Amino acid sequence: MMDELDQQLLDALQDNAREPTAALARRLRVSRSTVQSRIQRLEERGVIAGYTVRLSDETARRMIRAHVSLNLSPKLTAAVVQALKRIPEVRALHAISGAHDLIAVVRTGTMEEMDALIDRIGAIDGIERTTSSIIMATKFER
Repeated sequence: MMDELDQQLLDALQDNAREPTAALARRLRVSRSTVQSRIQRLEERGVIAGYTVRLSDETARRMIRAHVSLNLSPKLTAAVVQALKRIPEVRALHAISGAHDLIAVVRTGTMEEMDALIDRIGAIDGIERTTSSIIMATKFER
C-alpha cells in the first residue's frame, strides 16, 4: 500500500528521475535516508519498474507522432501484438473499446518514415484495417 509520501515521491521522480536524493528529501521535507528507503521499497515492490529518458519538448516537437487504430482478426490478436512489439517506432499499444481493437502510439523522424511505418503495420498478418491520426500539437503531457 502506498501512502501520501510515496505518491509525492513518485510524482517528483516522474518529473525528474535524476533529481538527487538530497534534493528530493528537501522538497518532501524528510531525511535522505527516508527517500532512499522509500525508493528501494517501491522498486522492490515493483511500483517503480524502471527509469527512462524523457525527450526535450523541442526534440519531441520535431518527431512525427500518430495514433494508429487497428481492426484485427480476433484469432490473430496475440501474433499481432508480438509483431508490433518488435517494431521500435511503436511506442505503446493499448487495447481499447469501441470501433477498433487496438491503438498504437507511434513515432518517426519524418513523414516519409511515418508513411512506410503505417504501411508496414498494415501488412502484418491479422491486421484487417488501420486508421491513422497524426498528432498536430500536444497541448500538455504529464
